[in-house]
Amino acid sequence: MFDLTQFILNLSVRLPAILAALTFHEYAHGWVADKRGDPTARLSGRLTWNPLAHLDPIGTLALILTPIGWAKPVPVNFDNLRHPRRDMVLVAAAGPGANLVLASVCAWLLRQFDWTEAMSESALGLSWLTPVQLMLYKSVLINVALAVFNLIPLLPLDGGRVMAGLLPPRQAASYGRLERYGFVILMVLIFSGAVERLIWPPIALVAGLLLGA
Repeated sequence: MFDLTQFILNLSVRLPAILAALTFHEYAHGWVADKRGDPTARLSGRLTWNPLAHLDPIGTLALILTPIGWAKPVPVNFDNLRHPRRDMVLVAAAGPGANLVLASVCAWLLRQFDWTEAMSESALGLSWLTPVQLMLYKSVLINVALAVFNLIPLLPLDGGRVMAGLLPPRQAASYGRLERYGFVILMVLIFSGAVERLIWPPIALVAGLLLGA
């Protein structure tokens, strides 16, 4: 039976972590692109820490309900990059990289508490520290999940951009033509459960290493 109170309590812990993860991810894309010669994100107002500028309604809802989600992509004109193929890899990798950095920081902060004891308590908690510990714990999982999901080598995900930048030009061009079908392929893989089976092992591995569990 659906417990609305528990859902709201869980969301109050997850939502700040979700907003931070999506914002860091997209800001990193725009920042690296700007540094590599493309000001498109900055000129369009997307080089900002305001999470509302980066939210994709469907992707955010997916991240609230599942471990899978995405933000509104930061616009990048790859032709403006000083070294388009190499810099495309750097721009694409910046988002997942930022999530892993944020996950590492949250894991370090969590280690400053006795988080294992906190996780054994009710979500309501008996101490004012418990919501903070839960938020840090959720933030580690959400950031790792967002990084791993976006590294799937399928356009238009970041992993697809990295793959396109690493392939020889002819193969990269052929690979790039698949992007028009990428979202449909991704939805099929998500609803079939294939994505979840693919990403859970690396999520568990990386999160476990960061949390020391």
